[in-house]
Amino acid sequence: MTTYYNDSDRFIVSVDCVIFGLNHSRLSLLLARRRFEPEMGRWSLMGGFVRADESVDDAAKRVLSELTGLSDLYMQQVGTFGAVHRDPGARVISVAYCALINFDEHDRVRVTSHDAQWIELEQIPSLGFDHTEMVAKALSFIKQRLTVEPIAFSLLPKYFTLTQLQQLYETVLGENLDKRNFRKRVAENPCIEKTELIDKMTSRRGAAMYRYNAALDEGKFHI
Repeated sequence: MTTYYNDSDRFIVSVDCVIFGLNHSRLSLLLARRRFEPEMGRWSLMGGFVRADESVDDAAKRVLSELTGLSDLYMQQVGTFGAVHRDPGARVISVAYCALINFDEHDRVRVTSHDAQWIELEQIPSLGFDHTEMVAKALSFIKQRLTVEPIAFSLLPKYFTLTQLQQLYETVLGENLDKRNFRKRVAENPCIEKTELIDKMTSRRGAAMYRYNAALDEGKFHI
């Protein structure tokens, strides 16, 4: 057996999940107050250590499932954070993940049991460790992909109005979009289908509802 690794330092590897959801049309982040040191009592992302028998991707999926009760979520790795003193408890290297979930589908009981809460992006408090940097990197990540990948539909309910879709884009991008141009770009995507359903809850006149059909997405999505 090789002894090549014997003289190498040993580090702890963790994952931290930047979990976005759309709460009452407001982009929000799932945060929890830490129950233990270091940084006890401070708001932080949800995360955990990587186990010996799992990959970093599997560790992130486990954390997300334990917290939200959901699987098969949109999840992408957004960066590795390894500053020497980033964790005052030990030398920890963390791999950050961005996840998008449908707010109406997650398990609220599980979230509450972890002392976690949805907090609007504009009201994010000071976070422990380097989690503020992770959030910024994750937000930049989804902004870059929002117009070229159909990731917005991971945040929306199955059926949505074009107004809801535009509001989501405006919220994430942080800018107002011209209604006519936005709907023209939407119409160029055959994977966004108009249904026979009418939304009478948020529109007095009744707005047509749409859905995303992945089977019609030919990899040319753009808005």
